[in-house]
Order: sequence, then C-alpha cells, then structure tokens
Amino acid sequence: MRRVVVDLVSPRPLWSITPEVAAAIRRAFGRGFQVVEVAAAGSSDGDGGVGSSEAAEAARGAEVYLGYGVPRAVATAARGSLRWAHSAAAGVRATITPEFLATGAVLTNAKGLHAEPMADWAVAAIGFCLRGFHYAVQAQREIRWTKDEFTDGRVPVREFGGTRVGIVGLGGIGSAVARRCVALGMEVRAVRRRPRAPRPRGVKWVGGPAGLVELARRSEVLVIAAPDTGATQRAVNDAVLRALPRGAYLVSLARGSLLDEQALCTHLESGQVAGCVLDVYATEPLPQDHPFWRHPRVLVSPHVSAVSDRFWERETALLVDNIRRYRRGARLRNLVDLEAGY
Repeated sequence: MRRVVVDLVSPRPLWSITPEVAAAIRRAFGRGFQVVEVAAAGSSDGDGGVGSSEAAEAARGAEVYLGYGVPRAVATAARGSLRWAHSAAAGVRATITPEFLATGAVLTNAKGLHAEPMADWAVAAIGFCLRGFHYAVQAQREIRWTKDEFTDGRVPVREFGGTRVGIVGLGGIGSAVARRCVALGMEVRAVRRRPRAPRPRGVKWVGGPAGLVELARRSEVLVIAAPDTGATQRAVNDAVLRALPRGAYLVSLARGSLLDEQALCTHLESGQVAGCVLDVYATEPLPQDHPFWRHPRVLVSPHVSAVSDRFWERETALLVDNIRRYRRGARLRNLVDLEAGY
C-alpha cells in the first residue's frame, strides 16, 4: 500500500484538521493508499516545520506527506520514498532544508489561500491610519475629547480616493490588496520579483526589487506583502523608510524579517512615518519590552491577519484537487520553486 501521512493536528483549534476534512482526504486518495493520521499536535505557527516524534515515525516509507511545513525529522525518515509534500502554511523557508531537498520530492503550499482575509485586514489597517484612529485610540485612553484636534487639522485625516499605496510583493496577497485598493479609488503601485508578470487591473506601475526606494518615494502608504525568501530580509530598511514622503504610513502583514524594526522606530520618532499597523515581527511573540507595545502611533496585531472561518473550506478544495491531480500524474497546483523559495 502506498503510504500517506496526514499531520495536520494543531494546538490552535482554527488550524486543526476536522474529521470532515480528514474524511475528504481519505476519499480523494481512495483505494491503493494507506492514509495514516498523526494524532500528536505539531506547530502551525509561521512556516510550521516543528513536528512530533509520532510524525517522524509515521513518515518512514511515506510517499506523500501533508502537514504544516515538513519537519527535518520527517524528511529524513521519508528519504528514498517521499514524492510529494504539501504544507498547509504559505511560507516554506523552514521547510526547504537540506534534509527535504535530499528527498527529491516536489513541494506544494497554501499560497493564495490566505490572500482574501489578509487583504481584508490590510485595507482595514489602511483605513485605521488614514482616518486618524491612532489618535482616537490614544485620546480614549487619556479620556480626552479631541474633536477640535480633528477639525483644526492637527490630526491628519485623508480620504481613500487618490491615496497613493505602494505594495511590496504582488503575489496572491499583494494582488488581493491591490484589487481592493483600486476598487476604493486609491493609486496603486508595486514591486515584485517578476515585474512583467500579469498585474491586477488598475495597478499603475510595477517595478522589480531594485525599484523599492522609488516605490517608497511615491507611496503615502507602504504595504509589505512579500514572502521571506532570505533575499528579502530587511528589504524595507532605513533607506526605504527615509524615501517615504514625510507623514506616510506603513502596514506590514508578510513576515517580520522583511522590516528593519529599529529603523522604523527611528522614523516614527522623527515623524517621517506618521504611524503603522503591524501583524508580524522579527521575534514572535513580540517581547514585552519592545517599544512597539507602548508607542502611540503603532498598532500591534498578534500575527492574525490570516485568521478566517473559511480556511478549511479553501484548504480542503486545494488538497482534494491536488490529490486527484497527483493520482493521474497531472501538474500540481501551488508548486513551490525550491530555488526561489516560494
């Protein structure tokens, strides 16, 4: 029997596989496959890849592995037999290890599955910044009625229409953000690894990674939505933040490694950056002594932009489709470029 390991139990209920999803996976594989479900919980946070000893033992001789990332011990145990691994996480940096590469297996991921809720979160964050909510929240804490400050211009307030938004990364998430911003009348520009690839309708300009400083110069709101590939670490650095128009805003929802947090603190203090909404950080959970916690113009979100009650609906549809493709030898959806890292 061809062995399939399903390792999708999470300590976080929203991300933990349901009996209905497990049944759908078993039906999709059908006869000829032995589907082994790992009962021990692994880590669904970040890129995953932290598994249990039960998962490693189950992976011996496995042809297919479905989990949150591929733990090193799982890849080692399945070397020589593994042909396809799927990660229910979108990020794969923790999976592309020497142990996994040695298996020769193909890798698919959840790319695009989180795009819709994350784009909703990003647009809400943009509205939070543009409509002066940073100031409203601080005034509420201080029990101050600030109508005069809003109406005499001391609190900067902007309309969505005509606001210049720059998006770092125009993949599934960035494209979903772009579509929403265009629909709300914003001017959208972006940078991406392949600038000539098709872009969402209404995006005015797309440049390559070398155009990031130019993008910042033309952005009143900068949204970080690119994957962590190693090459993108601290891509939004001091030079990029310095290039923003004074009083610009920053929204970050990709991976904390893409942002130079110390540089951001410096530019928040100087007023170069008027405020930010952050969902991801270099260290998670965010350390209690981090200045972001107490800064009046920083909204701290605990890496929850992807949270949705529709995750398993989308993940199940992707898995069942890919299982059927795998069985007939067709090209799988969401194949990861192991060299590019996404």
